[in-house]
Amino acid sequence: MYGDDQTVRRILTESGDTWAVVGLSSNPGRAAYGVAALLQRHGKRIVPVHPKAETVHGERGYASLADIPFPVDVVDVFVNSDLAGQVADEAVAIGAKAVWFQLDVIDEAAYDRTRGAGLDMVMDRCPAIELNSPR
Repeated sequence: MYGDDQTVRRILTESGDTWAVVGLSSNPGRAAYGVAALLQRHGKRIVPVHPKAETVHGERGYASLADIPFPVDVVDVFVNSDLAGQVADEAVAIGAKAVWFQLDVIDEAAYDRTRGAGLDMVMDRCPAIELNSPR
């Protein structure tokens, strides 16, 4: 497991409320769509990040993290593991406080780099599951 319960709680409650959701599109059949809606219901501002830069759940989308013109607190990553490391590096570059790799998104080198840069990070977990679990 990558990211202990304390880190998970800190990201969910203390890292800030602006979450860039990388891989979020307007396709309701994708996991990112449902997780983003749940994050909104828990008071998070979601920022869709997808090459199509679509508006999703009423929030304007951006093609990349670098295109977002305001601070992002958490970068939630819904891309394949082979692309996730680059997203984590971009999260560091934009000054995010934390990175969250979704279930089955694993890149140990990116985890080490991101933590080494001072960001909180969890990997292979889902914030929707964590927000709905009693603790």
